[in-house]
Amino acid sequence: MNSAMANVAIALPDDAPHVLVVDDDRRIRALIARYLTGQGYRVTAAGTAQEARGKLRALSFDLIILDVMMPGETGLEFAEKFREDSDVPILMLTARTETDDRVRGLEVGADDYLAKPFEPKELSLRIASILRRTVARSDALIVASVPSVRFGDFIFNLERGELRQGEDLIRLTDRERFMLRLLANAAGGPVARETLAGDGGANNERTVDVQINRLRRKIEIDLTNPLYLQTARGTGYRLMLDR
Repeated sequence: MNSAMANVAIALPDDAPHVLVVDDDRRIRALIARYLTGQGYRVTAAGTAQEARGKLRALSFDLIILDVMMPGETGLEFAEKFREDSDVPILMLTARTETDDRVRGLEVGADDYLAKPFEPKELSLRIASILRRTVARSDALIVASVPSVRFGDFIFNLERGELRQGEDLIRLTDRERFMLRLLANAAGGPVARETLAGDGGANNERTVDVQINRLRRKIEIDLTNPLYLQTARGTGYRLMLDR
């Protein structure tokens, strides 16, 4: 991070996206808050997982920036618990050498990750990319050829982004919802990993594979022999729909 973080916005519109920054390093929290405010975001900061929960009970957020390595409850532990009842997008901050933590973050439901140290512009681009997928108006970017599809006991409504098994609603992260729409629209055809990676967010094959495996855990009985979310060799993945 550098002096570009010195930008400060004087006034923000009421509908400006609200970001929660959770990091135990006070300097990093202040730098991120100052830069994102200058980029037009409303920013609230927390130094611990416990403090973050208090902020989440009192306020509504569009995105969480979450550091992996925090004393006490780590960012990974916080994200895993948080994902049990919320699909607010999470951008994880990791040290550049923490490869396993980055993968684990995606497995517990993070939407993307950014390695420290990072350029503030890259942070802003990652946030914008995630928010484009979460804002309901952007759903029009993925045109649904049919309102819903069925596979086994599951029904996925493309317009609402809802996955149900019978009467039960299956909670999806924004990334999972994004990928499931693309797979459903392909009507059983293969979808490339590059396409599933989206518009510059988590854009490597390992990231897509981790998120696909997380989605499989929600819909497959046997992960070693998936019935619905199958690998398309040499290409990517396909969703096997009922005809």
